[in-house]
Amino acid sequence: MKKIHIIAIVVIAVALAVIVSTISNSSTYAPFKTAIENEGKTFHVVGKLNKEKDFIYNPEVNANLFGFYLIDNEGLERKVLYNGSKPQDFERSEQIVVVGKISGDDFHANQILMKCPSKYNGNQQDQLKAVTADGGKAS
Repeated sequence: MKKIHIIAIVVIAVALAVIVSTISNSSTYAPFKTAIENEGKTFHVVGKLNKEKDFIYNPEVNANLFGFYLIDNEGLERKVLYNGSKPQDFERSEQIVVVGKISGDDFHANQILMKCPSKYNGNQQDQLKAVTADGGKAS
């Protein structure tokens, strides 16, 4: 075989590997009901923070455990546990997207996306903040 054929085969193999890994790691937007029916599968759940219930966060005991109650767009409430510190201005977020899986009765999030009120006046769009489980900001 010629060198160009070998290179072409390698490029095709790498492209297929990227496509397969992207498809297997993708998740879909769904309510808690769908996540419960498909326990163990990763979903994006959109909802609002239940401000009537307390947060689960005690940095003296475990600084990497944060919990809260989220009401999805269909009205179903679940406790969400996040292995990371409490995001800044979390209480002020208008809408929250959690990315993770249902385990038992709780939703275990590995990423939190927050739609925060705009700090600008006028017709400016709201800002979307993403926080990952490793504590970094996602884009």
